[in-house]
Amino acid sequence: MVFDYGEVVSEPPSAEARARLERLADAPAAEFWSAYWAERPPYDAGLAASEYWRRVAARLGAEWDLARVQRLAAADLDSWLRVAPASAATLRRLAARGVRLALLSNAPHALAGALRADPVLEGFDALFFSCDLGACKPDPAVYRRVLAELGTPAERTLFVDDREENVLAAKRLGIDAHHYAGPEELERFLTARLGAF
Repeated sequence: MVFDYGEVVSEPPSAEARARLERLADAPAAEFWSAYWAERPPYDAGLAASEYWRRVAARLGAEWDLARVQRLAAADLDSWLRVAPASAATLRRLAARGVRLALLSNAPHALAGALRADPVLEGFDALFFSCDLGACKPDPAVYRRVLAELGTPAERTLFVDDREENVLAAKRLGIDAHHYAGPEELERFLTARLGAF
């Protein structure tokens, strides 16, 4: 079974974390987040943090010194490290049942490094990060690589992600994918596929 990390295993960044980034960037919220997400795919695919934040600054018409870039990068990383208690409980139950778990996350190097040491993921058999793969979901090559490395056929692989485009891409390859919209719906999906657990 393959899980996404951001906003599935983790909680979304809090309002306080988002406001902190906006203050550090010294930019209007809407403009900052537009720039943040526009440049995110190359960052998740392995672009250096310094270059990512330089590109974000350029979109905002700003120039940030190294100290500000370091603070932004640290605040950004911290914003993604809050694990959702309900998800953590579900993962523990699945691991206790012997379900093989893998993670597939669009994540830059800093986040990938932090997650490799996260106790919540200790029960996972494999961790796949876009920064290591050099490509991001929903690129079909990402899913094919994961299936090949796991050695499991698509139709026997369950996949959970909060982004519809990622779920649809997985389904096109024959993967049994669930669009995550909360713990209750995930529980129903897992019970339908695995029985009570």
